[in-house]
Amino acid sequence: MNRSAQAFWLARPGEGEIRPVTLAEPQVGEVVVRALYSGVSRGTETLVFRGGVPESQHTTMRAPFQEGDFPAPVKYGYLSVGTVEEGPDTLVGRTVFCLYPHQTRYVVPAAAVTPVPKSVPAARAVLAGTVETAVNALWDAAPLIGDRITVIGGGMVGCSVAALLARFPGVRVQLVDADPARAATAAALGVDFAAPEDALGDRDLVVHASATEAGLTRALELLTPEGTVLELSWYGDRRIALPLGEAFHSRRLVLRGSQVGTVSPARRASRSYADRLALALDLLTDPALDALITGECAFAELPVVMPLLASGRLPALCHRVRHPEAP
Repeated sequence: MNRSAQAFWLARPGEGEIRPVTLAEPQVGEVVVRALYSGVSRGTETLVFRGGVPESQHTTMRAPFQEGDFPAPVKYGYLSVGTVEEGPDTLVGRTVFCLYPHQTRYVVPAAAVTPVPKSVPAARAVLAGTVETAVNALWDAAPLIGDRITVIGGGMVGCSVAALLARFPGVRVQLVDADPARAATAAALGVDFAAPEDALGDRDLVVHASATEAGLTRALELLTPEGTVLELSWYGDRRIALPLGEAFHSRRLVLRGSQVGTVSPARRASRSYADRLALALDLLTDPALDALITGECAFAELPVVMPLLASGRLPALCHRVRHPEAP
């Protein structure tokens, strides 16, 4: 079988390149995956591309199959979909999802890949990692039937959360973002949209994913008494100020963090990471989620495209990368 591959590396902050790779011979219990698509998570990956990972977070931010170290050179990424070329008979020929960087072929333990349901197109399955984050957030938030819920931040994670909440019986969901272009995305996902100044109040739950001080402050303002803000944003080493000296105590508000790397044992003691990812892939049968993929390029174009994504000159939620052997 073909043992040659190519991988996208961050050579130095702000500059990427494609490097040749020679794959190791797969051992018992390993698979060879031929990539079809990968996805660029605009928030985390562009932070890495800019060299913006704080030193204190170098260990926490490592991707499962990362090579190299922050700030660079580093091979980073975690949204890969491909076909198993070699491995156990139960997996050969299957389309799988793996938390692997942008690389045309790779060898990983069989346990590191999750089969994609036949009802989910491979091109959509690159969203599995982000939908998995949304699943974990909703396990933490535990919304109830009929709740009035706002999601602040129309990025990839916020839109994924809003899309899943739209399926809850009786739940009234509003997506809030400063960018009016997100209104079209909200409509495609089946949820209402508002600018921050026009957002509805008296919300039972506000999910915050804008990673801004203004967004988190607005989240607290929108709550009904004893309401909860679930904080999904990651601020790195930034410090933020909040108005906790105003009505925060008298209204008995709750501010709770959610962490994608772990499943809360208090809330889902019987669920594993594998359960969470499998559920995310099952949820991707909904074609409405295609609205989260807002651009595509060829793998060979990544060195040119990544600086555009990192600078914001190329706006995106999830940017899909088409590998050479994609259909």
